[in-house]
Amino acid sequence: MPQMAPISWLLLFIIFTITLIIFNTLNYFFYLPTIPKTTQSENKIYSPLNWKW
Repeated sequence: MPQMAPISWLLLFIIFTITLIIFNTLNYFFYLPTIPKTTQSENKIYSPLNWKW
């Protein structure tokens, strides 16, 4: 079985590293988290704070 030259291993490493960085960057920026909607926060009555010193 023929062996690969060291420059080929370096080229493969660089290509896979760039591919990994691009893949992770695209997944990071294209991920849209879903925000769960709660009905409790809408029904809260906000009263002013009365500070009694």
